[in-house]
Amino acid sequence: MAALEGKPAEQEKVFIFIQDKCTGCMECNVVCAFSHFEVADFNKSYITIIPDPNKQFYFIGIHCAHCDDPICKASCPVDAIIKDEKTGLVFIDSLKCIGCQFCIVACPISQPRFDVERRVAVKCDFCKSYKYDPRCVKFCPTGALKLLPREEARKLAQAYRGIK
Repeated sequence: MAALEGKPAEQEKVFIFIQDKCTGCMECNVVCAFSHFEVADFNKSYITIIPDPNKQFYFIGIHCAHCDDPICKASCPVDAIIKDEKTGLVFIDSLKCIGCQFCIVACPISQPRFDVERRVAVKCDFCKSYKYDPRCVKFCPTGALKLLPREEARKLAQAYRGIK
């Protein structure tokens, strides 16, 4: 956790999806699934890339935002979801998870997903086993995924959406 440990809240890192740069190559999906499960299976990836129904040849990236105040955490009846106060990252403790799927329903983008084989909810862990160096960001060939301080990512997202 060396890269993120002890950072003040304004320096918490998150990754952001930049639609104009995504070609839909799915490299992020493959790298994510392989990094976590050693298989190239889109269904195992913690990031989802889908065609934008409103713009031909554009894509939408759906991934955990590691929210400031995660509703998935609030919805968990057994406190299996933890927000690390040092890094701002949100994790699911699979040993505590009872598989109720409340977190999936509560999340506005349904980012935790149910792992049928393990019978628990799973989500992006910011590539914890790679010292918090998200593989999807590292291997995105177009730079459509960027790792930024939370406040910078928020400002970029607001500017992109025309929000003041």
